[in-house]
Amino acid sequence: MSYNDPRNKTDKKSGYKPKSNDARSSGRPSRGNSGSRPGNSGRSARPIQTFDPSAVIKKVEEQVIAPVYVPKHKFADFAIEEQLKKNIIDRGYINPTPIQDEAIPLLLEGNDIIATANTGTGKTAAFLIPLVNNLLTKKIYKVLIITPTRELAAQIQDELSMFMNKTGFNSVLCIGGLSLGPQIQQLKRNPEFIIGTPGRLKDLEEQRFLNFNSFDAIVLDEVDTMLDMGFIRDIKYIISKLPSKRHSLFFSATIDASLKEVMNSFLRKPISVSVKTRQTAENVNQEIIKVGDKNKLEMLHDLLIKPEFKKVIIFSRTKRATDRLSKVLKERGFEVASIHGDKTQAQRKKALAFFKDDKVKILLATDVVARGIDIDDVSHVINFDLPATHEDYIHRIGRTGRANKIGQAITFID
Repeated sequence: MSYNDPRNKTDKKSGYKPKSNDARSSGRPSRGNSGSRPGNSGRSARPIQTFDPSAVIKKVEEQVIAPVYVPKHKFADFAIEEQLKKNIIDRGYINPTPIQDEAIPLLLEGNDIIATANTGTGKTAAFLIPLVNNLLTKKIYKVLIITPTRELAAQIQDELSMFMNKTGFNSVLCIGGLSLGPQIQQLKRNPEFIIGTPGRLKDLEEQRFLNFNSFDAIVLDEVDTMLDMGFIRDIKYIISKLPSKRHSLFFSATIDASLKEVMNSFLRKPISVSVKTRQTAENVNQEIIKVGDKNKLEMLHDLLIKPEFKKVIIFSRTKRATDRLSKVLKERGFEVASIHGDKTQAQRKKALAFFKDDKVKILLATDVVARGIDIDDVSHVINFDLPATHEDYIHRIGRTGRANKIGQAITFID
C-alpha cells in the first residue's frame, strides 16, 4: 500500500500520548505470559529505572565484518546417522558455523558443555543435531529443552521438526498462551523431546503430567536471559528434580557471577566452548531524537514514510501503549503487526510470521521480542518509549545490524 502521508485520514487528537501510569507498568512478560499461574510466580520484579541512552550513542564509521571462519568439519564428516545427514542436507546446511563445529563433536560424545555464543550463530542446530543423533543411537532416551520465551521455544520446535523428519520421534511445545489440554494429551504419548518455558513446565510437573526425573538430556538455553527475567527459582527447582545421571547442556550469551551457582548445580565436569564473534551493537548506528514540543507520534510518522525504513521494529514500554500505538498507526494508513505478553500464542506467532515474511513492514512490540529472536533484514529499531535499563537497550537494538549488515537504532527522548 502507499504510505503517502495519510495523516489527513484521521483527527490528530487521536495521537498517542502515554498515560501517567504506563511508566509504572513493566513491558516485560509476566510469569503468566511465559506459561505459569498468576500469584505463584517465584520471580523477583525488577524496578523500572530511568535509562539515558545519550552516553552510549555512536555512529558506525564502517561495517565491522566478522572474521572468515574456516570450519574443521563439514556436516558430512560428523559421525551421525544417515537419515539425520539427509535432513541436514535438505535444510541446506553444508559447512557448520563456529559453534556447531566446536560443540557437535563434544555433544556426540556425551560431554556436558558450557557454550557461550551470540544469538544468530546457529547454536540451536548445534545442540539439536547431536541430541537427535544420540536418540537415534540410543545413547539417550528423552530430552528437555528449557527457554526463556515462548517465541524462542517455538523457533526451536520449528527447527527440530526438520531434523526429526523420518526418525519417528515426536516433540511437544509446552508454553503459555496455548491450551493446556492438547499439551497434556501429547505428553501422554511420551514424546522424545519436550520444549518449554520454565513456568509452564513447572505447572505441568506440579500437576503430575511431567516428571523431570525421566529426562536424561537437558538443555538450558539463553540462561542469562532466564535469570534476568526472574526465572531463577523455577530453574533451581527444575534442576533439583533432574536425575543425577544426565547429559547437560548450558547455553548463554554471557557468563557472569550470577550464573555460577546454577552452572555448578547443573553441570558435571563441563567443557567450555566460546565462539562469540562481536558485540551485538557493533554494526548499529545509534541516534537520539529529542522530541521536544513536537508530538512524538508525528515524528514517528515522518520517519515511517521515508523509503529507507523498510523493515522496522518499534518498541514501547507497556502492552497498553503498544496496543494504542498500533491502533493509531492503522488509522493513519500503516500496515502493522503487534506483539506483547497479553496476545495469545497464535496471535504472537501470526504477527512474527507476517513481519518475517514482509507482509507488514512494521512490528510493534514490548521487550518480549527483544531477546533471542532472529528476524532477518530489520533496517531500523525505534525506541518509541525508553527501555528500563542499558541491558534492555542493547537487546532491543540487537534486532538490527545482523549478518554483517549495518542497522539503524533511533531512540526518542523528551
